[in-house]
Amino acid sequence: MIDDIEALLFDKDGTLVDFDRTWGPAAGAVMQTLAAGDAARLAELHRISAYVPEQRRFLPSSPLLAGSSIHYGPSWAQALGVPASADFLRRIDRLFAREGLRHLTPIGNPVCALGRLAAAGLSLAMVTNDAEANARQQVAALGLSRWLVAIYGYDSGHGSKPDPGMVRACAAHGGHAPSRVAVVGDTAHDLDAARGAGARFILVRSGPAPVAHLAAAADLVIDSVDDLPQALLGRRG
Repeated sequence: MIDDIEALLFDKDGTLVDFDRTWGPAAGAVMQTLAAGDAARLAELHRISAYVPEQRRFLPSSPLLAGSSIHYGPSWAQALGVPASADFLRRIDRLFAREGLRHLTPIGNPVCALGRLAAAGLSLAMVTNDAEANARQQVAALGLSRWLVAIYGYDSGHGSKPDPGMVRACAAHGGHAPSRVAVVGDTAHDLDAARGAGARFILVRSGPAPVAHLAAAADLVIDSVDDLPQALLGRRG
């Protein structure tokens, strides 16, 4: 049953933000900047990122589909011949923040969808493996800030998905029992974070990777966040 949900915790990329149209071109620009004209290093960044530069998109095997810079950053540092330091990871995040905002593309009409859910009394928040500052910047650009009571990124102090820390923190922030919270996302990281925290999981099919294998483990499956108000509020009507 998912009729008793009090709070929805949204993943960002692949759920509210179009991953390929936003991060495909953004990542290409970031890798070019980091390679600084070195064609061999740029090619190695493309290879280890499972990135197709001609199409400006990632393959489903890419570590960037669900991971943060703390996950793929060390391999990037090795490809570039630099230390995998905190400063290097922060530089990656800054570059992605700039390029991600430049290419930011929402999925559907999240302002309408989240507005309807909030108006119905649901508490809304965000749990993303992006950096918190970048997430807040994109949320503001999309016009979603008014609906989200909390925004947690991988660097907010609660760990990164698939660990359940940020889901637990969001539930505690709103005073909700984890069982009355649902994570809305498009990857196994989202599912694992939800289940690890004792929360429900709503799978959206709008991400860049195949999700058929996750459907049986989800409490609800929808095509996109645009379908969420009807899927949840229709059940309550």
